[in-house]
Amino acid sequence: MSTKPYKGFEPKWLLTPAPEGSYRSIFRWGDPNFFKYPKESLYKLMKETFKMTDEDFKEYTDDIGFDQVDLSSVPSKIDEKHIAALKKIVGDDFVTTGDYQRLSVAYGATAYDLLRLRHKIFENIPDVVVYPDTTEHVEKIVKYAVENKIPLYVYGGGSSVTRGMEAVKGGITLDMRKRFNKLISFNETDQTVTVQAGMSGPDLENMLQNAPTTLGAKRAYTCGHFPQSFEYSSVGGWTVTRGAGQNSTYYGTIADIVLSQKYATPIGTIRTPHYPREATGPDLNQIMMGSEGTFGVLTEVTLKVCRWMPENRKRFSYMFKNWEIAMDAAREMMQCESGYSSVFRLSDPEETHLMLKLYNVDETPLQPILDKLGYKDMERCLFLGFTDGEKGFSKNVAKNINKIALKHGGMPMTGFVCKSWEKGRFNDPYLRDSMMDFSVVTDTLECTVTWSNMAQVHRDVRKVCHALPNTVVTTHMSHCYPQGANLYFIFITKMNDEKAFKAYHTTILDAIQKSGAAISHHHGIGKMFAPWLEGYIGEKEYGVFKVLKDYFDPDYLMNPGGTIGLDLEPEEKKFLNERKDYR
Repeated sequence: MSTKPYKGFEPKWLLTPAPEGSYRSIFRWGDPNFFKYPKESLYKLMKETFKMTDEDFKEYTDDIGFDQVDLSSVPSKIDEKHIAALKKIVGDDFVTTGDYQRLSVAYGATAYDLLRLRHKIFENIPDVVVYPDTTEHVEKIVKYAVENKIPLYVYGGGSSVTRGMEAVKGGITLDMRKRFNKLISFNETDQTVTVQAGMSGPDLENMLQNAPTTLGAKRAYTCGHFPQSFEYSSVGGWTVTRGAGQNSTYYGTIADIVLSQKYATPIGTIRTPHYPREATGPDLNQIMMGSEGTFGVLTEVTLKVCRWMPENRKRFSYMFKNWEIAMDAAREMMQCESGYSSVFRLSDPEETHLMLKLYNVDETPLQPILDKLGYKDMERCLFLGFTDGEKGFSKNVAKNINKIALKHGGMPMTGFVCKSWEKGRFNDPYLRDSMMDFSVVTDTLECTVTWSNMAQVHRDVRKVCHALPNTVVTTHMSHCYPQGANLYFIFITKMNDEKAFKAYHTTILDAIQKSGAAISHHHGIGKMFAPWLEGYIGEKEYGVFKVLKDYFDPDYLMNPGGTIGLDLEPEEKKFLNERKDYR
């Protein structure tokens, strides 16, 4: 990453690629040759907020993980006969009990995972890793696992922040990255594409956006699904967690984009219907989405595609004087029935304070103008986004957003701010590793709210987040609807103890459930959020999930160990309040 040189003391940011086979090569985010660290003004803000000095940044205060992976303390326990049988299915070179390979699929990307890896806490490690190539391979592996009562887990892209793939009971982990990532079919007439579940976001979009070359198509296409984890997440991961991308206000979440699915389950192959709409009983597509591998292994996904027309994109950004005004403006934009923008992102005052530095607005003439015109620091709110679609539609949506923003006193901020956000939106996670070397931890939680309870949820959850002293807590709405939105909380604090982090994380999940918000909008549930799920859904309603689990997987071998709460003990579950009804 290029950045302006520090004028004062510069921390010892780690700018060396992680050695091959090292712990850091597993827990570090993304491209081993890309680095990002805070610019000087952000570094000074960190020191002030976390009550730290330059002395705290002269040497690393947490393990940087350059040593080689060693799992001699947790050897594989799987019988050799099972290794032989798995090799017969996928080939000798695609089954391994190697230390590095087992650890590389053991953890996701939440701070709890990263701290455990840094501190060499080895728990919930699979006994064997298998690299399937075809749907038939997966179906045979599922059948073998069921017959021999072996727990089975799936690793897609590894970006889970809910401990979704963690092999609590050992057994087999299918690593989909190496081979299970191919195109099955493309139908330009229907505007659909079918791929194996292990296909990555970049591979999918490169294929679609270059469809005339890669697919022999008449034009370019997109799925419109761009989560922040886009570069290191898979189509299967998006689907089984009901994920959402940053362009979801226009394109929809993955639940809107998926047309059909195919699963290898303990009771056999399950195919969902593939029509855009049906009135044929409960929607099996929606029943299977969100199951997070607990009903079976997702093998193939058919996705809707849209025409890719980036030349029609209209960028915008505005500054509002406070959160209340900004929320009112956003609600009117979503309810005015003039179409939706693709990206629609509104930051609260604390996030705005940080974003103006992160995206270099503080170094432009816009900063003094804001102060002069009464858009006060720690009160003002930044709103940005862009439109997509047909030229006239895109232009009209931007026009109506501008009209409503001005009506609510929004100050236009030019396209610079949005472009700066676009440039950094996929590489901001790299900052986390740089700061964690000095015991500064970053993580996120998010929830769904209605417009009518948004202010209350925002206030209640932030109060609990700020109960930990010297903590930055930023919030934005990033996925919006006429009836409500997603609130996304990012917390940054000085901490390097995984138990302390988990305890803090628990207080925030408690606050989200008590507030009446949905405990997850798009991160899924996994094993980390699972204790709160039944309390949110309702005991009778949650019983439907149990019936489905018993039907598909009566021996509880598919992603066992607490995923979406299905095999938690009663005392492990959280029932914090009566369910709220906002009708």
